Amino acid sequence: MTLETKTYRGRFAPSPSGPLHFGSLVAALGSYLDARRNRGDWLVRMEDLDPPREKPGAADDILHTLEAFGFEWDGEILFQSQRLNVYQEALRALEKQRIAYTCSCSRKEINQAGLKGLEGPRYPGTCRKGLPVERPGQAVRLRTDDRPVRFHDFVCGPIEQRLESQIGDFLIRRSDGLFAYQLAVVVDDAYQGISHIVRGADLLLSTPRQIYLQQLMALPTPSYGHLPLVLNAQGRKLSKQDGALPVRKEAPLPALIAALNFLRQPLPPEPPINLEEFWDWALSHWDIRHLRAESYDNVHQLG
Repeated sequence: MTLETKTYRGRFAPSPSGPLHFGSLVAALGSYLDARRNRGDWLVRMEDLDPPREKPGAADDILHTLEAFGFEWDGEILFQSQRLNVYQEALRALEKQRIAYTCSCSRKEINQAGLKGLEGPRYPGTCRKGLPVERPGQAVRLRTDDRPVRFHDFVCGPIEQRLESQIGDFLIRRSDGLFAYQLAVVVDDAYQGISHIVRGADLLLSTPRQIYLQQLMALPTPSYGHLPLVLNAQGRKLSKQDGALPVRKEAPLPALIAALNFLRQPLPPEPPINLEEFWDWALSHWDIRHLRAESYDNVHQLG
C-alpha cells in the first residue's frame, strides 16, 4: 500500500500470554514494514486485560525480543491494564445511550439456545428487554442490528457482515468483570490515533464489530489489512496456548527471513549478514499487494 496524503500510524498489539512465536512475528513484521514503507509511525501496545491468561514476565520478554530483532517503535508502550477507568467511562456512555445492557446468561444457556453464528453459538437476545427475575447480571452486551457493516480490507478485499444475525449481541464486559477486547481495542485505537491496522486474519471476523462500535461512539475508522495466518500441522492458528515455540532472540535473521518469505515478499539473492542488511532489503522491497490473491480466497468464508 502506498500513501500520498494521509498520515500513516500503525501498531502491533500482542497479549502477554507467552513469548513471541513465529505467528506473532509475522504479524509484527507485516505491520512494521507497511508502516515504515509508508513513512509512518509504528506503536506497540500491550493488551494485558486478561490476567488469568497472562504469564509473568511475558510482556518484558516480548519487548526484548522485538528489540533483539531490530524493531524500533515510536513513543511509549501503552499497557491496557493501566486504562481501566477509560474503558469504564466508555461503557457508561454506551449504557447511557441504552445500546448496552446487562446480561445474566451463562455460556451453557447460550449453547442450548442452538443459534449458529459465524464464530459458534450466537447469543439469542434473552436479556435484551431486562434481566430475568432474581437473576443477577455481571456481563454487559452491546445491542446489534442487521444493517450491513461494510469495509474494504486492503489485503482481503470487500467485506460485509450483518451483526445481529451472524454474530449476535456481543460482550463488552465479561461476567468476571474484565473488559472485553472489542471495547478496549476500539477505545485505544482512537486514543492513539491509529490510521492503519495490519494484523492476522484471525481478527477479520472481529473487525465489523469494531467498526460498529466506532460508529456508535463517533470515533474514526482506521483502514484494515488482515494477513494470512500461520497454521500448525493440524490446520489451526499457531498460538501460545497450543504450545507454539518462541522465536529465538539469539538468532533473529533466520526467523525474519522465514517470516518475510511467508508474507510472499521477495528475498535477497544472498542471505543478509546482519540485521541492518535485512531491514534495508525488506523495507525497500515491501509490497503488501503480493498477499492479495492468496487472501481473497479466505474472504468468501465470512458468510
